[in-house]
Amino acid sequence: MFSIEHDFDATVITLVDEGPAPLGEDVIVNAFEECVTVEQYDPRTDSVLRITLSPTQLRDLGAALDLPEGVYAHRPRKP
Repeated sequence: MFSIEHDFDATVITLVDEGPAPLGEDVIVNAFEECVTVEQYDPRTDSVLRITLSPTQLRDLGAALDLPEGVYAHRPRKP
């Protein structure tokens, strides 16, 4: 299950783990104009872990999900 909310400066996506136990903590994705953050509470350390991706890193991650193993680079398209 997931939810999508549009705040003033970000789109917030919350991913909720469902199914048999043990369940993972919710994952919060905050999409800002200049970056995207992925957050998840860690009960072992009682803190929120955060990863920040640039727009380029996010584009590369999206592309990588559909590609086989290897090393890739985006090249500008010719007009």
